[in-house]
Amino acid sequence: MKWLVSGPALAEGPMTEPPPSVQTKLASNLLETSSNIKQRADAQTGKNWIEPADTILNRRQEIEWSRYLKSGLRLPDWIDLGLEQRTRFESYSHPWRANQAIGNGRTDGQVPLRSRVRFGLGGNGPLRFLFEGQDSRSFLDGDPGDFRDTTTVDEFDVLQLLGSLTLRNVMGTGLRTDFHFGRMTMDVGKRRLIGRNAFRNTVNSFDGLHWQISQDKTWRLQAFFVEPVIRDEVSLDTQNDKSLFWGTYFESKHFPWFQFDAYYLGLNDRRVANVSNHRTYSTFGGRLYKDPKTQELDYEIESSWQIGNRGVIDHFAYFHHLDLGYTFDLPWTPRVVFHYDYASGDHRPDDSQDEGFDTLFGSRRFEYEPTSLWGPFSRTNLSSPGWRLIVVPAPGWILQVKHRVWYLAQSRDFFGNSGLRDATGNAGASLGHDVDLQAQWAINANLDFDAGYVHWFKGSYFDRLPASAGLPAGGNKDSDYFYISMRVRI
Repeated sequence: MKWLVSGPALAEGPMTEPPPSVQTKLASNLLETSSNIKQRADAQTGKNWIEPADTILNRRQEIEWSRYLKSGLRLPDWIDLGLEQRTRFESYSHPWRANQAIGNGRTDGQVPLRSRVRFGLGGNGPLRFLFEGQDSRSFLDGDPGDFRDTTTVDEFDVLQLLGSLTLRNVMGTGLRTDFHFGRMTMDVGKRRLIGRNAFRNTVNSFDGLHWQISQDKTWRLQAFFVEPVIRDEVSLDTQNDKSLFWGTYFESKHFPWFQFDAYYLGLNDRRVANVSNHRTYSTFGGRLYKDPKTQELDYEIESSWQIGNRGVIDHFAYFHHLDLGYTFDLPWTPRVVFHYDYASGDHRPDDSQDEGFDTLFGSRRFEYEPTSLWGPFSRTNLSSPGWRLIVVPAPGWILQVKHRVWYLAQSRDFFGNSGLRDATGNAGASLGHDVDLQAQWAINANLDFDAGYVHWFKGSYFDRLPASAGLPAGGNKDSDYFYISMRVRI
């Protein structure tokens, strides 16, 4: 091989090739150096490192990757340092949100950027610390009618700032318990009601206390009392003591074919001046499921009920989810899943009871459609059957195609968070159906790509809406959505 030179040496004429013994030594040194860097970066394996402070709070794929920055700086093993950056281009046509200025087929294309830094302190003791900062912004979002809110933009803010205390083998029982205090994100259960948003450009976080106790991977009990963080596009995020969120969540994996969760979640949100928008809810629910395995049926059933008050009227709502799947022992390991979701809507908006289900702080991308700039469907006033095919053509690749049909559960209530509503119900309930394609390629935990396309065949509801509903011009036409993203972590 030729030696690489730079600067003034380029003008000194061709270099002679080193002797074979030197070549071999150089190659050996290069491989050894690369191997050492890789070993140092792969995981927090030092004798003085335990794990990040948020290991119990969040999914492992959100926080685990090879720490090349840390290894390059030769930081001690009790320090964690990592950077993450995601860039995405996304665009959609025929906006449908109420009173959105653009229409007649014009597209809303934007470039959302999400950047993160993690700094943690571990050690061989029970105490740990974590700071995670996040900057979420979007470019090409300044034209009239472009969609922008705190789900797309939250510039330079504190996502997590917490301490944790971990006790293993509590009183010789083999149990593990963890206490977390500060600002944190949480993935709870299947993430339908509490989730650390992965696709969305901004993330839900909470200030307060979290506790869990568990026995290996057999069972786990969580409890928390927090104030939901109020996002601001430019200023620092805040919390408000007039918004409180608490709950308990139990998970059992004693039987692989009959795993179950049970939970209670409470919300008291009195932030806004308008009393009619105050929310005081208790959410009870359970989940039964079996994880997918080759040549076996799998299933998931989750049901939630809400009681309480919305403003001065009673609130009673519910949500049901059903999955039935099968994984074939074939090339690409195809898995077919049939879905059904029902989230109650308000049957009579002018009576003394509110019946629209509130999804609280849940995530949607994994089940419905891409969110952030897109995201027309949510777990409220919804009835939707569908199916999905998932294949793995090669290591690191996941391809999916999904088709769902969408209806309003109650024709007189709002359509999700779009602001659209026909109080007479004459527009009907047919929202149409969609085809959703997604391709994911993870080269490794440090570099991955994600691309998707959705075609939404809009239903008769959009043709029948009265002008007073505020549907943008052309909003009744089919919409196309496309995105492509790259994420780098070091």
